[in-house]
Amino acid sequence: MKITHCIGLMSGTSLDGVDLVYTAIESGDNYSYKILKAKTYSYSKEWLTKLKNAFNQSASDLEELHRVYGKYLGKLVLQFQNEFQIEKLDFIASHGHTIFHKPEEKYTLQIGCGKEIYKLTNTQVVYDFRSQDVAMGGQGAPLVPIGDQLLFSEYDYCLNLGGFANISYDDNGIRKAFDICPVNIVMNHYIQPLGYAFDDKGQMAASGKICKPLLKKLNGLKFYSFSYPKSLGYEFVVEEVFPVVDAFEIDISDLLRTFIEHIAVQISNVLARSSNIKLLITGGGAYNDFLIHRIRNLTMVQVEIPSNTVIEYKEALVFSLLGLLRLEGNVNCLKSVTGASKNHSSGCVAISIDF
Repeated sequence: MKITHCIGLMSGTSLDGVDLVYTAIESGDNYSYKILKAKTYSYSKEWLTKLKNAFNQSASDLEELHRVYGKYLGKLVLQFQNEFQIEKLDFIASHGHTIFHKPEEKYTLQIGCGKEIYKLTNTQVVYDFRSQDVAMGGQGAPLVPIGDQLLFSEYDYCLNLGGFANISYDDNGIRKAFDICPVNIVMNHYIQPLGYAFDDKGQMAASGKICKPLLKKLNGLKFYSFSYPKSLGYEFVVEEVFPVVDAFEIDISDLLRTFIEHIAVQISNVLARSSNIKLLITGGGAYNDFLIHRIRNLTMVQVEIPSNTVIEYKEALVFSLLGLLRLEGNVNCLKSVTGASKNHSSGCVAISIDF
């Protein structure tokens, strides 16, 4: 068995910060992991503004942001290493931050230049995991299911509740996965103008009432009738979700209550109706007690919430694994998940020979 040490970086669409995780991955006949250190570095107001506005930037401005954001990530790695006295490090795996994701139009963009990270850390970097898959006809997402398959196989379903909800499961030996619906990217958008970062434990949503006409409109969005593979990006929220919600003048608590129900309904539509099913839930939404309560009520599955470390850092952990698989030359993108023409090993590698 071989043990590889890696730092994985993940920035989600909910913009709560950059997750860094230092892991030891044991590989051989099987893969296993230990999370040794982990921390989330919140974005400054300046970076929040830059990332929120990036959606509307010119191509040249985005190219510069790609480079500058790479330097920012490199500095975070150095800070993380220094803070936790990390010396043994074989490589860095960086997801970057998604600005655009429209695989049906053959493009996706995750900023955060790996070469800039390498220049600061002098450690090889695996990055840009999605572009190759999109070029091969895939969705470029979700990418976490290979990690679910190799690291969390004891669960029937793995559900992540982040900016979007996505699910992964085994179907007669074939891994299936897709995005289900928006989650925190929408709820945070409506509560943050009130001065809250998020709806703590879903308490505000729990105090509201369901707006049935809004719920019907949301559940009727075309995306939910599409077969998988399918994935979601910020464009879907801006173009499809916000206009529907904004057409209703309702109290924020009722809005959140309705959207929670929408999420729970969409998730329940995906899950098998069996009390023997084990469902692992991770991502920031796992802390939304009211959302978890509604998922439990609308399904029969056994909901399992892991440790806080796994809840918060599972995606960064899995990108560490994706990076290792790429360096080993092993498959890290599954055609059954993304819809690409074949299974493949994706990700650019920045090493000293590049410079």
